[in-house]
Amino acid sequence: MKWSQITDVGRVRAGNEDSLCACPDIGLFAVADGMGGHKAGEIASSTALNYLAENLRQALKTTKDIQASIQRILQEANQRIFRLSSEFEAYRGMGTTVTAGLFQEYQLFIAHIGDSRAYLVRDDDIIQLTDDHSLVGEMLRHGGITEEQALCHPQRNVLTRAMGTAPAVTFDFYNRRLQPGDKILLCTDGLVNHMRPEEIKSTILAQKDLDLAVKLLLDTALARGGHDNITMILVEME
Repeated sequence: MKWSQITDVGRVRAGNEDSLCACPDIGLFAVADGMGGHKAGEIASSTALNYLAENLRQALKTTKDIQASIQRILQEANQRIFRLSSEFEAYRGMGTTVTAGLFQEYQLFIAHIGDSRAYLVRDDDIIQLTDDHSLVGEMLRHGGITEEQALCHPQRNVLTRAMGTAPAVTFDFYNRRLQPGDKILLCTDGLVNHMRPEEIKSTILAQKDLDLAVKLLLDTALARGGHDNITMILVEME
């Protein structure tokens, strides 16, 4: 397994509220996009991923139910973020997306909440593995708008689910069997707001070097405005 990561504040935001986690020793890779007041989003996203990494490393030594362990750890992290938001005025209303992939040999476990995404690039296809928990995502799934309308919808950043916004939240879980040559992209919406899936796929397939691929994806998003923080991890199965 090879991997590359990159994060950038973008061209508009004053700070970077995204976080990422790369723990190849246990096969954990994750991105998170925080929201809230001054630096609160950064606190929410980093709290979620740090708690997940620290506790999953211990849980994997004994657990036989990986999904249940991830579910428990993320709910504990959610409670921690919600408690901080309730106790400190500066953190009031903060929350975060999380899209986490745990690679166990050729089995991929994904835990997801919010509108960050996981994509699978296989052969000449790109498949979105996660559903967006956003107002526009719900409208798109129910046929209320088209994909073209979703790209520029004024409420495309309104989330319907995020960590830290309630004492308990619901995560989506996915299992996927991988094969050699598969590439998994985890990314925040700072990338997908500027690039269509087909463009992302073409950029990844055109580059054998993962570092160059993520750099080119970032450069394209920045050239098109870079209106949000941009974070991604690209993993290739060998």
